[in-house]
Amino acid sequence: MERYRAKVYKKGIIVIPKEVREKLGIKEGDVIELVVDIDKITLNKPVTLLDLFGIDGDKATEVAKEIVKERRKEVEMEIRS
Repeated sequence: MERYRAKVYKKGIIVIPKEVREKLGIKEGDVIELVVDIDKITLNKPVTLLDLFGIDGDKATEVAKEIVKERRKEVEMEIRS
């Protein structure tokens, strides 16, 4: 387990050390999650579906949209029959 220190600035702004950002793949604009448990805070980078798709994220997203579209058609047909 590695430990890092970060200073809290005005308005609660905390700068995440560069090593941590690189290790977790955190970049500007990303959403992170703070989990508060009594007297400690855990910082997490939630995994999104696009993260799980990897390099083929755009193609996988299109495939997922097509699957949803086809499933909607199937549901409509089931409702009508």
